Amino acid sequence: MYNPKSTVATEFIDDQEIRDSLAYAQENKHNYELIDSLIERAADCKGLSHREAAVLLECDIPELNDKMFTLAKKIKREIYGDRIVLFAPLYLSNYCINGCVYCPYHGPNKHITRKKLTQEEIVAEVTALQDMGHKRLALEAGEDPVNNPIEYILECIDTIYNVKHKNGAIRRVNVNIAATTVENYRKLKEAGIGTYILFQETYNKQSYEELHPFGPKSDYAYHTEAMDRAMQGGIDDVGCGVLFGLNMYRYDFVGILMHAEHLEAVYGVGPHTISVPRICPADDIDPGTFSNAIDDDTFAKIVAVLRIAVPYTGMIVSTRESQKSRERVLDLGISQISGGSRTSVGGYTEEIRPEDTTQFDVSDTRTLDQVMKWLLETGYVPSFCTACYRAGRTGDRFMQFAKTGQIHNFCHPNALMTLKEYLEDYASPETKAVGEKVIAEQLPYITDPTKHKLCEENLQKIAEGQRDFRF
Repeated sequence: MYNPKSTVATEFIDDQEIRDSLAYAQENKHNYELIDSLIERAADCKGLSHREAAVLLECDIPELNDKMFTLAKKIKREIYGDRIVLFAPLYLSNYCINGCVYCPYHGPNKHITRKKLTQEEIVAEVTALQDMGHKRLALEAGEDPVNNPIEYILECIDTIYNVKHKNGAIRRVNVNIAATTVENYRKLKEAGIGTYILFQETYNKQSYEELHPFGPKSDYAYHTEAMDRAMQGGIDDVGCGVLFGLNMYRYDFVGILMHAEHLEAVYGVGPHTISVPRICPADDIDPGTFSNAIDDDTFAKIVAVLRIAVPYTGMIVSTRESQKSRERVLDLGISQISGGSRTSVGGYTEEIRPEDTTQFDVSDTRTLDQVMKWLLETGYVPSFCTACYRAGRTGDRFMQFAKTGQIHNFCHPNALMTLKEYLEDYASPETKAVGEKVIAEQLPYITDPTKHKLCEENLQKIAEGQRDFRF
């Protein structure tokens, strides 16, 4: 029976509740009055329930769909302004003992070269990332208790935080590793991680078990309850995600919202981020074999309705998506993107993109500087800010600032100052020229006189060589 306050996976992600919600959405997809009232109510930025959001996703009335997209853009701008946070994935190891049929890291794959970074290689990778301008990383590793134990991950985190190269520094490490114990989550928290990220892949238990035929990840309950253990271990910023295309997208759309509602009900704060990857080509993986793959229009609507349903949750799209696809969804709800990404182990120190250890094909292969210039020219403010993590504005404390609108007083000046750092240290002359113009245009939007004055002073100090200012 459905119970969002339960910590049992099959109770807070209840199959019958999802199916009932989908049936309700199907029955009401032409209910103009209901859908219009949901859109109107959602304009207060208080979100919608999973069942209400399912109705919006199912709606096929063009006029109301247009209204949804307009609202999603309005909510995105109201909460996040023009800011887009940049990060890069860092693949530590592709050793894995799971049997995930959609991932080339799966144990039986003999085509892929297995590789695990040494600490010296990590220093080289991080140095290369710092030379690009990155400040925030997402660590990735396959599940292998022999090759990738928690001690290895912790050692890697320590190494990363201690790499100081020129003006470079990784200020926040987010971690995307397999479900683990409360004790290990506590160790990750003590190591100073930002967000713990774990993709559910699909919330349909039967499909999940078919897609994960063996290995530790095959335990649906243990995997689905991982965020609870992370919270119990003191990690209050967690990131959820599904891999759209593995299962019926409507089912997983409802499932991820139910997961968010569960975390809110039990711990007082929902996920810090939701990621929306789609199945894509990779070594020995053909997305055409997955009959639930979604098209660009459906993808855009998923992003828009998620933004309406969970307005204060960050949303991430990676370089799995093409430039065209990413550009379309940026103003519909996306708040974080990767840039200049390499999805192979050791990829950042190779001049030519290595393919033999790649987890998935990258569609957006532009350099970070090219991505920065594109964002600036399309009206966005690229941000490398990590201030909230470092100032303790996480979990429910972050949400308090976000829901009262106070977060703008921190995020906007922090975005401009970290952008200025990038322009001074890493940007091409063309990107720097565009970026300086954007900073000048954006400064007036800092309405607090004290913060405005201090931000201006800090921008000048950055130009003179000082670094790492934050509010």
